[in-house]
Amino acid sequence: MHKVVIIGSGCAGNTAAIYTARAGLDPLVIKGHEVGGQLSLTTEVENFPGFPEGINGPDLIENMRRQAERFGAFYRDGEVIEADLSKRPFRLNLEGEWVETRTLIVASGAKARWLDLPSEQRLIGHGVSSCATCDGFFYREKKIMVVGGGDSAMEEANFLTRFGREVALVHRREAFRASKIMLERARANPKIEFIMNTAVDEVFDVKQNIVTGVRLKNLATGETWEREVDGLFVAIGHIPNTKVFKGQLDLDPDGYLLSHGGARTNIRGVFHAGDVQDRVYRQAITAAGAGCMAAIEAERMLEAEGH
Repeated sequence: MHKVVIIGSGCAGNTAAIYTARAGLDPLVIKGHEVGGQLSLTTEVENFPGFPEGINGPDLIENMRRQAERFGAFYRDGEVIEADLSKRPFRLNLEGEWVETRTLIVASGAKARWLDLPSEQRLIGHGVSSCATCDGFFYREKKIMVVGGGDSAMEEANFLTRFGREVALVHRREAFRASKIMLERARANPKIEFIMNTAVDEVFDVKQNIVTGVRLKNLATGETWEREVDGLFVAIGHIPNTKVFKGQLDLDPDGYLLSHGGARTNIRGVFHAGDVQDRVYRQAITAAGAGCMAAIEAERMLEAEGH
């Protein structure tokens, strides 16, 4: 029987672990499918307070984990594949092993969204990627394409200019969703070419098991054409990791957890933190703050119950 189980090991989960561990609650942190969350896929983090020179995302995550472990948090590999939140203690199936907990903090984050083209799916890991910092190194002096129109797409395109001979950014609309500063930074980069009102229609070449090019489609005119590309990076958003809670926790139409005040969900004793609920700010610092909120809520609830 655990007092607190935290699902997720990104900024939100690690911060919740630090706070609950310092409160003497011996939290169990389930690392999840993407260990470290989105921040583990980021190179330099310049906007996290306390690091005037910036810090690498994986280093920040590692520092948080070590800090939580110092106070007594326990980390386990694996993913929750089933959850029974019908009564307390809650029961979680950790890849075949059931664990019980009095309170639960869901900080499971969100995973990359894909174009859902059969050719794209077949070529993931063979020239198709959702992580520039993971795979950019392999495309030195190559032709790179990024798909998307938000901050992530701008960041990925800028980062990939360190490696690629050319970087084309394809967006299906006329206007970008990206913040002003990120868009200005991308527009100021001479190595980035912008292709608007256009979608990727096909990825070549599945037979060769490697990306050799794409077929593009102008969504305004219907015109299609092919372009030689060595690497395709998809940056079109994320899907919250809430599938196991469907039908138990309140979700919005896109699958994000709905808040019921503070860090509370619709089930007493289950709390949310980070990108699994936040679809507006999606920053490392807001995720950390949400992890703190969830931890304090869980601590106060357990204290009131005499645990």
